[in-house]
Amino acid sequence: KTAYEIPKRDWSSDVCSSDLSTPRLANISARTQVGTGGDILITGFNVSGTGTRRLLIRGIGPTLSAFGVTGVLADPKLEIYSGTTLVASNDNWDATATPLTTQTAAGGFALTAGSKDAVLIVALAPGTYAAQVSGVGGTTGVGLVEIYELP
Repeated sequence: KTAYEIPKRDWSSDVCSSDLSTPRLANISARTQVGTGGDILITGFNVSGTGTRRLLIRGIGPTLSAFGVTGVLADPKLEIYSGTTLVASNDNWDATATPLTTQTAAGGFALTAGSKDAVLIVALAPGTYAAQVSGVGGTTGVGLVEIYELP
């Protein structure tokens, strides 16, 4: 399990600066063997500040094989929880709801067209959350969870 707080970011300017007084998480990821039951991939994170934050969250399995990873999770399911409340879920990303251009602009690698990878774009209020990646139908394999802050 991994936990990280996503600090507030001011996106009012398109100009990048070297001001490091306000730390900003660009992205965080974790890769592991995804099992079943209590052995799924769970990444905890906090959203701080005021107002909602737009995040791109991905559960990757099949596309990892393009990077030479073997034994990948064939069909990952991504679920976002706040406590015990399911906030959002995805099984098989949709290029209309989560455009590949948005994903790559955030820093993510391109997903294989038609893959069964899972992707969500969510607006989350300040609080504590968990991104859970499991295999559809109880399948297992190597999986990756990624969280990116979007403007």
